[in-house]
Amino acid sequence: MVARRRRADRDDEAQAQADRREVRVRYRRAVRVSRTALVTGAAGGLGRAIVARLTEDGHRVVTLDLAGDCDIVADLRDEVPDLDGIDVDICISNAAVVDTIAPAHAMSGEQWSRDIDVNLTGAFRAVQACLPGMLDRGWGRIVVVASAAAQLGLAGQVAYSASKAGLLGMVKTLAVEGVGRGITANAVLPGLIATPKVLGMPDAVLERVIDELPMRRAAEPAEVASLVGYLATEQAAYITGQDVRIDGGLGLQHATLGSTR
Repeated sequence: MVARRRRADRDDEAQAQADRREVRVRYRRAVRVSRTALVTGAAGGLGRAIVARLTEDGHRVVTLDLAGDCDIVADLRDEVPDLDGIDVDICISNAAVVDTIAPAHAMSGEQWSRDIDVNLTGAFRAVQACLPGMLDRGWGRIVVVASAAAQLGLAGQVAYSASKAGLLGMVKTLAVEGVGRGITANAVLPGLIATPKVLGMPDAVLERVIDELPMRRAAEPAEVASLVGYLATEQAAYITGQDVRIDGGLGLQHATLGSTR
């Protein structure tokens, strides 16, 4: 009786190991599924990192920006991009302006509209261009690059913060509409990223900002791109409607009243 039980236990364990191997095999195969991705804001520091990550993952990447040697040159403030028959499976909305600086009481209507038009309306137009094909094919990944400012606010950048917060509501609605249709929608909320524009800030300003971060450094563009890339995979099928912060602990209370030893 004991011997039979031991054999049964060994058989069960062998089957469990075989099942785990099969899961790993399916996972590796799924990782390499090649899709077509659209990346907006592709000429910027983060955009280039996202393009590199998706290309490394085996996807065909269509780039879009206002200028540069991108596949599509378009101003998303004014037009829905013409995809010209391209079947986009993965839509990465990354185009944004970040340099509108003014306190709320002094911000002009033009400054407000610029941030909203580029960061929010432009993102919607990019997604809207991709949705019909995703719905027809029953598969899609939408990843919108928002900002930690959407949840924390940012002094002097009320329009930027509002535009990024609007993206979170848009993503939630896209996620609800995509459930059961093979389409997920998520937002990535970076903190400070070490892009050329950020690294070009005056040293004193950059040092002051970094001193406020628990990790005492900015994120590398590749780190943010890695998260974006994962949310575009088959394995991320159960993640939708989420606001995922990648900010080095920004906003955490890291003061202490005693020793940390």
